[in-house]
Amino acid sequence: MSNPAQSPQKCFGLNVAYATPEPRREGLHYLPRWLGGVSCYIAFGLGGLLSSLTILPLLRFWPGTPEARIIRVQKAVHLMFKGFVAMLTWAGVIKVSRHGAQKLHDAKGVIVIANHPSLVDVVVLISLIPNAGCIVKQGLWRNPFLRGVVSCAGYIPNRGAELMLEDCRQVLARGTNLIIFPEGTRTVFGATINDFARGAANIALRAEADILPVVLRTNVRGLTKEQPWYEIPRQTMGMAVEIGATISHLKYPAALGEHAKMARQLTRDLEHYYKQQLENNYELKQ
Repeated sequence: MSNPAQSPQKCFGLNVAYATPEPRREGLHYLPRWLGGVSCYIAFGLGGLLSSLTILPLLRFWPGTPEARIIRVQKAVHLMFKGFVAMLTWAGVIKVSRHGAQKLHDAKGVIVIANHPSLVDVVVLISLIPNAGCIVKQGLWRNPFLRGVVSCAGYIPNRGAELMLEDCRQVLARGTNLIIFPEGTRTVFGATINDFARGAANIALRAEADILPVVLRTNVRGLTKEQPWYEIPRQTMGMAVEIGATISHLKYPAALGEHAKMARQLTRDLEHYYKQQLENNYELKQ
């Protein structure tokens, strides 16, 4: 299966990834952009710390079932990230266009995968998904700015394969969508995508969950793996969020003991799909 999902519809008139980038800001013209972008990050960090100490614990312990409490917190995180994206847009750091985003908003219990070109990818995705969960590094559970967010929202710590898989099953079963970047880290300079790891495919097949692929396109390089967070792009980074067709896990039937084989096949198909989309339809502007 060389193409596991249909190509997302391209709206060339509205897709900011195909827009001509603005001129690079240099010298004093860059200073307002840098100040605005850094201020957004500072506000986001402080907001995460304050919400971890106030509103999120309140929502978590408000009367209701455990599932209802987590849903409330996820909705609050969704709104906070939506506000952060609005701040970055106001500051001229990014401009986001959404194509088929209603599918993300309405999705329940699926694995949302995406390529990973920039630092703000997960923020943009969660701003579009009111019931999103993530697998997060153990280090984030010790981060004072984000610890409260990840714990209250029911995010999954990366604490070993079997324990993590069971956590994923439970999260998906209650209708939370699980965001995974198969590249594992932001795309390195010069590559279309990094090699995909098999984690997303393994979880999909073992948890019997469908996959919703998202292609993230940008028209300028910015907030990449090689750049520190405070290196604000000198051009507004147009990011298009394009949602493809859902990939059913039933297309990759795995008999007992064959999950690893089918996970490898699904991973190859997903990697091919993203390379096809990004190489054939996308020319990165420097």
